[in-house]
Amino acid sequence: MWMSSRDYVMIVLAALIYGFGFSAFILPEKVVIGGVTGLGTIVYFLTNNTYSIGLTQYAINLVLLAIAWRVVGRAFVLKTIFGATAISLVVTFMPSLFDGPLVPGQPFMNVCIGGILSGIALGIVFINNGSTGGTDIVAAIVAKKTNVTVGRTMLYVDFAIISSSYLFFHEISRVVYGFVVLFITTYMVDLMINTNRQAVQFTIVSKKWDKIATAVNNHARRGVTVIDGMGWYTKQPMKVLLVVCRKIESVTIFRIVKSIDPHAFITQGNVNGVYGQGFDQIKLKNDNKLNKQLHDEVGDDDDAIESAEGHA
Repeated sequence: MWMSSRDYVMIVLAALIYGFGFSAFILPEKVVIGGVTGLGTIVYFLTNNTYSIGLTQYAINLVLLAIAWRVVGRAFVLKTIFGATAISLVVTFMPSLFDGPLVPGQPFMNVCIGGILSGIALGIVFINNGSTGGTDIVAAIVAKKTNVTVGRTMLYVDFAIISSSYLFFHEISRVVYGFVVLFITTYMVDLMINTNRQAVQFTIVSKKWDKIATAVNNHARRGVTVIDGMGWYTKQPMKVLLVVCRKIESVTIFRIVKSIDPHAFITQGNVNGVYGQGFDQIKLKNDNKLNKQLHDEVGDDDDAIESAEGHA
């Protein structure tokens, strides 16, 4: 219950951050950004009605949510409805609190700050298994089926939306500033998400290796691989522990090792792309030609085929 409630609290916080960045820095500079917020902004500039931003967002989100229901699941859609409602309310009422940009006479600085805040907000939403709607939904659907990052998917979709603003206003400066916001936002989204998913690999050498391995299993809830080794200086056999965990869990590993053997030899290195049980899943389309070749080479043994596919 606490984990689920925390997700909703963080989504509300992210919506407020996003609304502040948009209302105080981006909208006063009359810049069209990506996503359904950008489409709502275009409608706002054409109608001069602040409420059109939130209403446009909500209408488009209803269509996208109908598609997302079957692809990414019921839980994601429910949190998206919550997030989309929150963000729509914020961008509808918060712009009226600001008569102009928070940093007068500095359009570039304003769009940069607005882009940073927007990226941080969207990153928080995705980390907490939610969405504010719009291109977030499209990005989540693509990320569910492929290894294309959320930020890159948003980049492609938003690029088209920002470019279309030139057809309405014929001002290249708005398009340029819109692209500045886009690139900063997508970079911050990927930074937030990838930082949360970063993994580290520990190599631990200790005479109390069995106690450390058991403690890592029981307390850190991580697997341990025991490797046979030999100290070349002492010419004595030893056991080497190999542990892979999330970066945020590294402190727990250090505490376990220190409490059991303060003199243990430990190395820690960053790892990119950890896939398997307890980590990310490999999201690639099956290669039918390769599958047939593997069947011909290893026979009908399913375990052998899976092993061969994994090495491939």
